[in-house]
Amino acid sequence: MKKKMGAKLGLVSIMALSLVTAACSSKNAASGVPEDGKPLPVSIMSMYFTPEPPGADNVIVQEIEKKTNTDLNITWVSPNSYGDKVNVTLASGDIPDLMLVDEPFSAQVRTMVQQGAFWDLTPYIQDYPNLANFPAESWINTKQADGNNYGIPRVRPVEGGAFLFLRKDWLDNLNMEVPETTDELYEVLKAFTKDDPDGNGQDDTIGLTGLVNQNNMGSYWAIVSAFTQTTGDWKDVDGKLVNVNLMPEMRDALEWLSKAYKEGVISEDLAVLKESQTKDHLNAGRAGAAVNTVEAAWEPMEAQLKSNPDANFLPLVSMNGYVNKDGGFFGMFVIPKTVSEEKMKKLLELMDYGASEEGGTLAGYGLKDVHYTEENGIKMTTEKAKTDIVAQQALGQIFMPYDKYLRAYRAGMPMDIYERNMKIIDEREAISIPDKAIGLYSETNISVGPELAKNIQDMKTKIILGKQSLSDWDNYVEKLKNDSDLQKITDELNQAYTDRQAAQ
Repeated sequence: MKKKMGAKLGLVSIMALSLVTAACSSKNAASGVPEDGKPLPVSIMSMYFTPEPPGADNVIVQEIEKKTNTDLNITWVSPNSYGDKVNVTLASGDIPDLMLVDEPFSAQVRTMVQQGAFWDLTPYIQDYPNLANFPAESWINTKQADGNNYGIPRVRPVEGGAFLFLRKDWLDNLNMEVPETTDELYEVLKAFTKDDPDGNGQDDTIGLTGLVNQNNMGSYWAIVSAFTQTTGDWKDVDGKLVNVNLMPEMRDALEWLSKAYKEGVISEDLAVLKESQTKDHLNAGRAGAAVNTVEAAWEPMEAQLKSNPDANFLPLVSMNGYVNKDGGFFGMFVIPKTVSEEKMKKLLELMDYGASEEGGTLAGYGLKDVHYTEENGIKMTTEKAKTDIVAQQALGQIFMPYDKYLRAYRAGMPMDIYERNMKIIDEREAISIPDKAIGLYSETNISVGPELAKNIQDMKTKIILGKQSLSDWDNYVEKLKNDSDLQKITDELNQAYTDRQAAQ
């Protein structure tokens, strides 16, 4: 495996060097910026989440072109194959002017950064007020190993990310309070499973629906994090990053989950369940809790309201006093060094317009009273928006202003739910905990980390399913403590952690 990875990195290095060479050889070539006032040609590669991507004749694409004097050539790629498309495009050297890199810290991207394949945007960002207005976390967490920014974050809020939500109307039916600890949560989920919370007289509900992945805890990370009190696999303990799998709190979390599985409180098919099936459970009123973003709780609530006017899904503020703070980005847009400095600045102007309120609204919602109507600050999309493919899930994936309350709202949501969600986000902001290891580089983790993570998760899944005991986990942890790869990953991440703190 190491040999294959080395060969891959070698190929990447060659391609990256060819880009640098190309950049140098093009010093005397045209800047790529028309001097006669003609539109700036801009090639972009990004992903879309709408059923179909916007075409070149899309009315909003054309409107943005008019506003920014550009000629946009956008390559839209399905999120299902985006990672593969990124790898192939980067390796080809034929990189669009603006390209969404969904994994900014992959070995391929890191190597190309080191070889100078992308513009270092660090000295320029302050000149673009809307981009500079992104949360500090968005810029800090997308810095590469040298402490510089080689891409524009696809900005996301740091609050309101995926966490636990549950059926408040079921709590009320059972005369139970909103749980604040994992012990209280267990009793609630058990009652959701055993005590007929919907009152239909049938044994047809479970507490928490969710799945585990091959490499991580999937939907159940929120339970684990409530025990470990950190986001991700690493926790800062006295200034040093410690792998949470070695901590006794992980054992406590596995004990909670294995008991919940044994008593039927969580999904019995969690190892093979698909994300769409967990939504089906919620929409059909068969599950009382799940993990998703604040505004996503509206989706099953809207579905249930069609048959149950009392249905109410409540996003929780915290569990055991813990809630996660997100990284503030979902990939980043890189600009290759084959683009001249003059054009690179024009591209930053374009992205800065997209990050403005006007540009972001135009991209995400379209034209007022055509693609959306607005009342009391709530935008309601029209059928025209669907037929014209105008949505945050399409052009809004390229051009988006920072909005702290982005995850409070979904189209069609009532004002009282929107206001409740904003309050939940404010309450989370006061206590949320970030993932301290985001973006930290470990060469060993790149090469052996995925296989190690898979082995660890395989053991956890067996514990939850009752195929292995907690004493087996104890023995496994003792072996992990002496695992040379994990020790090396820990040392390398801590060195990167120290370097990043010193650079701030």
